[in-house]
Amino acid sequence: MKRRSERLGHDIVTGILAERAPADTAVEALRGLRTSLHFAMLEAGDNRLMITGPSPGIGKSFISVNLATVCALGGQRVLVVDADMRKGHIHHAFRGHSENGLSELLSGKANWGEVVRDSGIENLSYVARGTAPPNPAELLMNAGFTAFLEQASREFDLVILDTPPVLAVTDAALVGKQCGTSLMVARFQLNPAKELQIATRRLETAGVTVKGAIRNAMERKAATHYGYGYGYGYYNYAYR
Repeated sequence: MKRRSERLGHDIVTGILAERAPADTAVEALRGLRTSLHFAMLEAGDNRLMITGPSPGIGKSFISVNLATVCALGGQRVLVVDADMRKGHIHHAFRGHSENGLSELLSGKANWGEVVRDSGIENLSYVARGTAPPNPAELLMNAGFTAFLEQASREFDLVILDTPPVLAVTDAALVGKQCGTSLMVARFQLNPAKELQIATRRLETAGVTVKGAIRNAMERKAATHYGYGYGYGYYNYAYR
């Protein structure tokens, strides 16, 4: 998936590409992904999709938000959830704020109606990350998260959850356990094959099956000259 200079690195632009530039090549690629997901999710036990990846700065949030928009514009009722309570930034795409989001809901400080926000795009709602809590993994393990997802599945046709990196913290495995479909994002020339294998194995050990991968920021000139290296590093993923 090719990305322009305005969508570099870990930043998520203010505004949604799929709404601003529906003919962009990245948006066309996401329409193809939407079609593939339709068939993949028919075999899943629910309508929840986890978007994750091995490391920071690979475009998970860009894909989550724009895929959600493509599906919403196609007529589905979609909820996109920022399940990265440490450093999530999905709220920027909707010109919103991080407070009063998922962390407040799971800690009992807010209710459903207070955290589910209208995105301004027809059929699309979102939940921000909330105020960074001291115990995000523990919040994802409590019954409140399960109850939230069950209600989301009833009220929406598709629920997309954007998570922290797999190799940084355990959150993605906790979210993936409650999602019928999980996809791994890999950024061109950043994530080596060995790293993807380790991330996938870590999820599988937790009982999460990765249904497929999304190669992001692919350069056209490299399409026939593409290879992975085999380095591996640990990622620091602290609070912002």
